[in-house]
Amino acid sequence: MRDVTRRAGAGLAAVLAWAGLLAGLAGCTDGVEVGMPGKPRAPYDAIRISPEDGAKNIGAQGPLLVSVPDGRLERVKVTKVEDVQKEEVRGRISEDGLSWRPDDGALALAAKYTIDVVAVDGHNRRQARHSTFTTYVPEERFIGYFKPENRATVGTGMIVSFTFNREIENRAGVENAIRVTSKPPVEIVGHWFGRERLDFRPAEYWKPGTEVTVEMRLRDVEAAPGSYGIQQKKVRFTIGRHQVSTVDATKKTMVVRRDGAVLSTIPITAGAPKTTTYNGKMVVSEMFDVTRMNGATVGFTKPDGKSEYNVADVPHAMRLTASGTYLHGNYWAKREWFGSVNITHGCIGLFDVRGGKEHTPASWFFDRTLVGDVVEVVNSRDKTVAPDNGLGGWNMGWDLWKQGSAVN
Repeated sequence: MRDVTRRAGAGLAAVLAWAGLLAGLAGCTDGVEVGMPGKPRAPYDAIRISPEDGAKNIGAQGPLLVSVPDGRLERVKVTKVEDVQKEEVRGRISEDGLSWRPDDGALALAAKYTIDVVAVDGHNRRQARHSTFTTYVPEERFIGYFKPENRATVGTGMIVSFTFNREIENRAGVENAIRVTSKPPVEIVGHWFGRERLDFRPAEYWKPGTEVTVEMRLRDVEAAPGSYGIQQKKVRFTIGRHQVSTVDATKKTMVVRRDGAVLSTIPITAGAPKTTTYNGKMVVSEMFDVTRMNGATVGFTKPDGKSEYNVADVPHAMRLTASGTYLHGNYWAKREWFGSVNITHGCIGLFDVRGGKEHTPASWFFDRTLVGDVVEVVNSRDKTVAPDNGLGGWNMGWDLWKQGSAVN
């Protein structure tokens, strides 16, 4: 499930390479839900983006181009994340509405670009598309893409996560060069998932109001023979209120608690018997007003190889895992199914309307959610989500977490 628009709580020194992780088969792949009679309308799937989604080592000349064969581009936002600086790329939509080009065609090296597009075809059908690519990093350098973004206000479950563009052999040296501190102070420990990802968190959820500082002293740190860091930056973010939502897959409800008090109990639909939802603690990592959900991106295909579903305009989508689990609005299921039957491919569905413009349970929850909020699923017949699937590190005990540090 890719192709997304707007409000990505995307990382400032860059976001985790979620798109590359989407190859896993587990998680949601909603569009046409299990047990649904028929399909939503055929998707308008004509947005063209160059470079293609997930492309790496793109040269300075790109090219960078967004286009549609008919209809019009309604909105195009291109963001450059270079080191820990985030900047919108200036560009313009052509007079005929069919293409967008940047004002300056040159791309920055050692940068991540995100592209968010909304287009409308000749039948007034809207489609959203989200794409990312990274530009070439000189061979003798490495960079860490980081989330959350600078000056963000996030939920109490936020995990500081770095993804490096090269394998790190000197893990202790790199970990020592990244310092994560907080006010009030708590013990914060790093944990390596393989040789390209390093996450930091405290033993328990952050306390509301905590101010967190991430200081990167990676310049000239040797990560592997001949590969040196270039980042020398300090970023800060703030912990907002404490919100944890508990999804009971058996009861088909979600209880939303903020600072210990129940805000609401919302009827939901979770994974169907053959495509169950993960148990465990998941953290909202991205939020989108509207997103495309395509089963083929997470392994749900028919015998002929075609996707089981492809919905261009899923509203109020909140990513929970890298493998494709979302909590999102669902306008194609009957309202009485919410709270009574589990029909999804692994996501958590809330009642919504097409376009997401009305007040619905999905819009209510979306408007009260921060990147970093925790959604915990219980009583599902699936396994617990892996600690490295999205920001799932809260599913690992503290002692085991500390064992994953290269310096402790």
